[in-house]
Amino acid sequence: MARSGAASAASRVFLAVAAAVVVLSLAIAGILLWEGQRAARAEAERVTRAVAETIADSTGVADALARGDRAAATRLLQPEIQAVTADADVDFVTIMDPAGIRITHPDPARIGEAYIGTIPAGTASLTEEFTGTLGPSVRTIVPVLSEGAVVGRVSVGVTIGSITEALEPRVLVAVAIAVVLAAAGLAGALFARRATRRVAGDLPAGAVRDAVSSYESMRTLGEALRSQTHEHGNRLHTAIALLELGRTSEAIGILSEDARQSQLLVDQVAARREGDPTVGALLLGKASQANERGVEWRARIDADAPRSVLSPVDAVSVVGNLIDNALDAAASGPAPRWVDVKMTRTTEDELALEVADSGAGIPAEIVDRVFEHGFSTKPAGAAGRGVGLALVRAIVDEAEGTISLRSDPTTFRVILPRRGA
Repeated sequence: MARSGAASAASRVFLAVAAAVVVLSLAIAGILLWEGQRAARAEAERVTRAVAETIADSTGVADALARGDRAAATRLLQPEIQAVTADADVDFVTIMDPAGIRITHPDPARIGEAYIGTIPAGTASLTEEFTGTLGPSVRTIVPVLSEGAVVGRVSVGVTIGSITEALEPRVLVAVAIAVVLAAAGLAGALFARRATRRVAGDLPAGAVRDAVSSYESMRTLGEALRSQTHEHGNRLHTAIALLELGRTSEAIGILSEDARQSQLLVDQVAARREGDPTVGALLLGKASQANERGVEWRARIDADAPRSVLSPVDAVSVVGNLIDNALDAAASGPAPRWVDVKMTRTTEDELALEVADSGAGIPAEIVDRVFEHGFSTKPAGAAGRGVGLALVRAIVDEAEGTISLRSDPTTFRVILPRRGA
């Protein structure tokens, strides 16, 4: 059953996926709308320029303007321009003389008035957005030439309102795409919640993390104890064989050395006033595991090293996973092979755990990814692939501690608050 007041892991997965889907759908809709608006404006600019250039290149328009009779030019061109305006699907076409006086206009009452807008100098053309008598519009103005001289200009425009109307179908398409994506994403979120619930039931996310931590603790502690048992068994069998051969002094030397190495670590662990016996047992086992893999084991546990706020299960997960990674790196790295573990008290009365190794190191390009869930430098199929360091990071963050990584040699440093602080 879920803990009181805590959302289940399945619900958190659903909310996370659903939120991501909604954000993604809105982002896609926004991009489609922006692209549609940009495309509609570009289309308006292209159409106004094409229509303006076509009219300006008309021989009839050039001849009418070249005569210099505005009234006659209006009578000749106004009807034709009204027809062109309707056929070209633009909002206005204005023809003016070189001084900018209108010869044609959608509103006949404004013929003879000055053109409202920018008139480029010489034979230059211009496309701009300007607010004229018909409101804001995208317009293109081009010169009308007769024998190389400017005899007038043509301005063709599409109002912003028309561009917005043309954009409406694209808005509907963008909204439809966003709705479809959101529906598909929410369906995926429901599927993810169902799949998570099959694995975790209604356990809250913290309980799932605790279960993973417990599994990792049992795994690393089990490996340590197995190595310790295996090493002691090998030494004992060797000693028995030497005794059978009558080489008593050599048998005693092997057993004494075994006891001396174990006692050194036991003394350090036992000397801690706030020590965790579970972590102590883990370190004893890891020392045997290092010896089994041909890695020199170095451990320094200060007597005043405080006990952290972590539970025994989480403490074993953190220490065990860091040591496991160090052993893997050292065992596959160049000689001399060693792993160095330190537990000390910081100046702020916190616990500092450092695990260093002689391995080849972590490439700079993946340093930022080593704590990501699912990322691992180990071969595919390795036990716990991509879980160990991600779990360590999660436990340390939850305890409000810090974890850092430095190179040469590769060293993981964890700072944890002291229990009772």
